[in-house]
Amino acid sequence: MPDTTLAFFVDLEPAVADFQESVIEGLSKTPKQLACKFFYDEVGLDLFGKICETEEYYVTRTELALMRQIGPELAELAGPQRTVIELGSGSDLKIRLLLDALTAPAQYVPIDISPAHLRASAEAVASDYPETRVGAVCADFTAPLSIPADAIEVTDGARLGYFPGSTIGNLTPMEAESFLRGLHPLLGPNGALLIGVDLRKDTGRLNRAYNDAAGYTAAFNLNILHRIAGELDSSIDPAVFEHYAFYNEAEGRIEMHLRSKHQQIIRVGESRFELVADELIHTENSYKYSLDGFAALAASAGYRSVARWTDAEDFFSIHYLTVAA
Repeated sequence: MPDTTLAFFVDLEPAVADFQESVIEGLSKTPKQLACKFFYDEVGLDLFGKICETEEYYVTRTELALMRQIGPELAELAGPQRTVIELGSGSDLKIRLLLDALTAPAQYVPIDISPAHLRASAEAVASDYPETRVGAVCADFTAPLSIPADAIEVTDGARLGYFPGSTIGNLTPMEAESFLRGLHPLLGPNGALLIGVDLRKDTGRLNRAYNDAAGYTAAFNLNILHRIAGELDSSIDPAVFEHYAFYNEAEGRIEMHLRSKHQQIIRVGESRFELVADELIHTENSYKYSLDGFAALAASAGYRSVARWTDAEDFFSIHYLTVAA
C-alpha cells in the first residue's frame, strides 16, 4: 500500500548489530565494555525520557531554551527553502522548534536506524507541516551513506544538517572528527550543520547529572544487563552490579560503568567471563568540550564556525557550522 503521508520512505536496510555477538566481543576486551547503542530498547527509551526531566540533568531543558531564543538568528543565517536533514529521529519537540524558526523550510528528512520509530515520527511532522515536503531514510547515519538522488528534490536552499542533543560527545574526539568529515557529501554544496555540544563545567554538577537522586540514570545503565538476562542465553544477574559514573577530568569526559559487587563468573552463550570484586564494565562516554575546543575540532573536520550560542551559565552550546570551501 503506497505511503500517502510521506513524500518518500527509503529503507537502506542498515545492518543491525548482533546483540549476543557484541556482548561477547565487549566482555572479551580489557577492560570489559558493552556498547551503549543497546541502551535504547523500549524500557531504555522510557528511562532516558525520565532522566531528561530530572533537576540534575540540565542538557535537554537548556538546549530547548536555547533553541527558542536563537530562532530569529537561525532563520537569518540559514535563509529560506532549506532542506533539513536530521541525524537521528529524536524528540519531535526539537525538530519542531527548528522548523518553526526557519523561513519556509522546503524539506525535512530524518535519518534513523529504527524503521518503526522513524516512520511514526516523520508522519507526525508531515501531518503538522503540510507546506514542507517530508520524507525519511532508514539508515545508520554513523556510517557513510548517500540518499538516492531522486528522493530529495532540488530547491533554492542548500541542505542543513541537524544533530541535536549531546550525542557527538559519545564519540572520542578522533571519532567525532571522522564522523563530522564524513557528513560533507550528505550536506552537499553550501551545506551547513547545526549541532548541540555539551560544555565543560563544575565537576560536581557533571557528576550529579549522571547520578540523579531518583536513580533513573542508574536504572538506565543497568537496563543493558536486564536486556542480556532477558534476551540472551546468559547467567548474568543485574542485582550483583551497580551503576558507577564519574567525570574523568584528564580525559574531559563522563564515564559510565557497571561495577561488579563481588567476584563472579558470568556466562553468555558458550563464553564465560570472570570478574573480580569492584571490576568495571565500561558502558558509555560523554565528552565535554570548551567552545574553542569544539570549534578547533570542527575546523579540523573541514568546517567553518559561523555562529555559536550558549546559555547564561555556559552549560550547553549550539554551533552553526558551514562546510569549508
